[in-house]
Amino acid sequence: MLARLFAPTLEVQAHCDLPCGVYDPAQARIEAESIKALIGKVADNDDPDFRTRAVLIKEERSELVKHHLWVLWTDYFKPPHFEAYPQLHTLINEATKLAGAGGTKGTLDAEVADQLLAKIDEIAEIFWATKKG
Repeated sequence: MLARLFAPTLEVQAHCDLPCGVYDPAQARIEAESIKALIGKVADNDDPDFRTRAVLIKEERSELVKHHLWVLWTDYFKPPHFEAYPQLHTLINEATKLAGAGGTKGTLDAEVADQLLAKIDEIAEIFWATKKG
């Protein structure tokens, strides 16, 4: 026990709670694609039970989009990224709002889903540029 107490320490750094290193905006995009598909299915179906289930799933997927974007924002992107891409904070904020109650979570408007997908694509462009550099 004393040997462990006085053993040399090794300093490590991680970018998240569990340093997996697996980040990809595709996770948010897949959920957003699901939202868009569900909006179309609700529009094409008159069964109230089906519509209710589809809306609930759409709301869950909207929360997942926000989660995946926040993980990128808080765990992957670092100060040098925000310096190189000063629009990044605003972009992620706009995207998460588009997935929130005022966006895809609270509406069945396919145009809002398209706007969300476009924001995710912008974030992905920056993400992949940071991976190259």
